[in-house]
Amino acid sequence: MREQFPFAVARVTRRWRKMLDERLKDLGVTQARWSTMVYLQQGGEGLTQRELANLMAIENPTLVRLLDSLEQQGLIERRPCPNDRRARRLHLTDAGRSFMDDLSERAAKLRDEMLDGISDREIECCIKVFHRIMENAEKQR
Repeated sequence: MREQFPFAVARVTRRWRKMLDERLKDLGVTQARWSTMVYLQQGGEGLTQRELANLMAIENPTLVRLLDSLEQQGLIERRPCPNDRRARRLHLTDAGRSFMDDLSERAAKLRDEMLDGISDREIECCIKVFHRIMENAEKQR
């Protein structure tokens, strides 16, 4: 079972993302774009690009390209940082907030479908295991 575990986690993750991608296709965003929007919303509006890149665990140049495309779609805007003229703070536009409402609704429906028949207690146990694995991974740094 231990040998199968990482592969099972990866399979579920890939499947989840693929299914959500399919359900968001009509919105014209890629997985990279919608996941950036999710991280921005979860991290709190007003994050700098550097803070968002750290939160997402990606390189800043990669994030810049994603933000450029989201800005062109009218989903986010970059505003000057009052404390640092070089930095820009990231904010969702009205269209971005509407997009996130739609994404959240579709993601919740998918989540309910995929977790059908799994108790809250089982999910809680699974999350505890994932947290423990992440703690162990952090010790390896």
